[in-house]
Amino acid sequence: MSEKKKEPGVWQGFKTFLMRGNVVDLAVAVVIGAAFTNIVNSVVKGLINPLVGAIGTQNLDSYSSCLSDSCSGEKGIQLMWGSVLGAALSFVITAAVVYFLMVLPMSKYLARVEAQRRAKEGTHEVIEITELEILKEIRDALVAQRGDGHREP
Repeated sequence: MSEKKKEPGVWQGFKTFLMRGNVVDLAVAVVIGAAFTNIVNSVVKGLINPLVGAIGTQNLDSYSSCLSDSCSGEKGIQLMWGSVLGAALSFVITAAVVYFLMVLPMSKYLARVEAQRRAKEGTHEVIEITELEILKEIRDALVAQRGDGHREP
């Protein structure tokens, strides 16, 4: 009789999938992203929209253009470019906040840690090279002594 390999069950596969590190990291990123979205939306509604409102209206959704002869109510072809502008502005603000408050400081921190590691590693290499040079000198001195003591008159 031939033995069949027992394949892992669906439940075991699901547990393996959940226990992968990247799945947990992704879940954390989604939760943090959702919380961060609330912050960015508050910045846009509380700071950016009033600044835009000083020039025009606070609600960018009201800006539109009519492509047909008449755009009253549901009739006509209306381009809602104000909502597109609002979404683009929200994206740029989100990207700027993420970059300047998260990416840039983290990059600087990681660069500093890497520089410290390299500096520590560099001094370690210098010490090793110095020790290696000293050991070579000791070896050469021992060879020279051994050579001097074994010379025949």
